[in-house]
Amino acid sequence: MNNNQSLDVFSTMSVPKAVIKNAVPAMVAMLMVLIYNLADTFFIGQTHDAYQVAAVSLATPVFLIFMAVGTIFGIGGTSVVSRALGEGRKEYAKKVCSFCMWACVVVGLAMTALFLAFMDLLLNLIGASEATWSYAKDYLTLVSIGGVFVLISNCFSNILRAEGQANKAMIGQIIGNLLNVVLDPIMILGFGWQITGAAVATVVGNFMAAAYYIAYFLRGQSTLSISLKDFSMKDKICSGVLVIGIPASLGSLLMSISQIVMNSLMVGYGDMALAGIGVAMKVTMITGMLAMGIGQGVQPLLGYCVGAGTWDRYKKTMKFSLWFALLLGIAMTLLCCIFTDQIVLAFVTDPSAFAYGVEFSRILLSTSSLFGVFYVLTNALQAMGAAVPSLIINLSRQGLIYIPALFVLKAWLGINGLVWAQPVADILSLLLAVILYEKDVRKPSSKAPEPVPAAA
Repeated sequence: MNNNQSLDVFSTMSVPKAVIKNAVPAMVAMLMVLIYNLADTFFIGQTHDAYQVAAVSLATPVFLIFMAVGTIFGIGGTSVVSRALGEGRKEYAKKVCSFCMWACVVVGLAMTALFLAFMDLLLNLIGASEATWSYAKDYLTLVSIGGVFVLISNCFSNILRAEGQANKAMIGQIIGNLLNVVLDPIMILGFGWQITGAAVATVVGNFMAAAYYIAYFLRGQSTLSISLKDFSMKDKICSGVLVIGIPASLGSLLMSISQIVMNSLMVGYGDMALAGIGVAMKVTMITGMLAMGIGQGVQPLLGYCVGAGTWDRYKKTMKFSLWFALLLGIAMTLLCCIFTDQIVLAFVTDPSAFAYGVEFSRILLSTSSLFGVFYVLTNALQAMGAAVPSLIINLSRQGLIYIPALFVLKAWLGINGLVWAQPVADILSLLLAVILYEKDVRKPSSKAPEPVPAAA
């Protein structure tokens, strides 16, 4: 498929087919992210050391900070690039893409230096105990070293979708995540490296994914560019990316921070409770990752409609996407509810950790069927360039609502209150998303958003 043909999915293909064609590869890619997240916990669980499982639960939200920063340039870049392509402004889109690439390199190196320099302080902040300290430190040290690759792979798994290359975006993620899954049992169990092996597999997987995306551009297959000669911060390139990317990433960043807060509160109930909540979160990730994939797949379709001014197509895309997301969310939640015991048992065998994992999973699954609707609405706001509503939603779900709910519900319900805080935040943030969407972009044809500026 050449580049002009790849853009046909945005303009002429039937709406259901276009949504499926763009969303399914994104969902598959997110499913691979899920599998690799589950693989780390699963194979570490085969060591029958619940303290290592607890250490991964502590370290995961810190690792997700790298992914969140990659999302700044991935989601922000996708929004600006898709609108620019909709307006037929390919040179501007190339400059945006190059900016995102080199921003990932510079910011990634800075983050690696900071994480390594303040590792002990970080371990104290996330609540590592004497039993989990060395495990968490080994894992975080290695994944921090590979931080640049995490940023690049997360950034361009999104941006490629903006030019209609959903399949190539998916392939890059599959390469990285599948390699991680293959290396996990070899390094964790075969080589006996345990949690260190999981970290090495993660770094290698992200390196190979980043290498695939870089090779794609170097082979000249893209209408976009990562060349330094196309790098620019002028004409609102930097601000255009950041004004959408930062609100989008705040959801992931606050998810990491809120998990750190929750872990620090949960650790007071013992390391087995911590292991249990870590596994419960993996269970709900099954629905959550697919929901995120739908939202990410739909965003460039909506962004192109915004740039091209095809509002009827925009509305049809939204309607189909919302129903698709809701029905899939219901189906996946039912499956997870039916097989909760079996899923939890795959990760922990300690009776206490297992009991916590099952109980916590059932609480978290109470709202997981609504994830898809939330992510479609959020990505629609990002596609429109609606920075303020997007910022409000992302600040609320994992920050302004969830973190206070942790303390309030813990005081009221104890350990179960910590878990119920997430469903409460899910419901309230979804209601907020609906209100903001109805108010700001329900009738986009009445007021088209400001177009991206012309390149100098």
